Amino acid sequence: MFGLKRKKLRNEYDDELLYSIDLAKKDWDSAKQTEQAVFEVDEELVAETQLAKAKYQFLYREAKLRNVRGHIQASVIDH
Repeated sequence: MFGLKRKKLRNEYDDELLYSIDLAKKDWDSAKQTEQAVFEVDEELVAETQLAKAKYQFLYREAKLRNVRGHIQASVIDH
């Protein structure tokens, strides 16, 4: 009865967080592949890759703090 709306909102935003994590992971993978494919890597390309990695790791940590469970594997982050 009480807190039903809160649970519904939490589940909705947890799903959105998982979707954002998937997008961030794809962006990071794409940036890594681009960096490896380019012959002369400039500072801008390296910065874009680092930014994509930082976004992904931030979202991943947020999901961990919120105890969100989904299809995320713990082994996808390489430190």
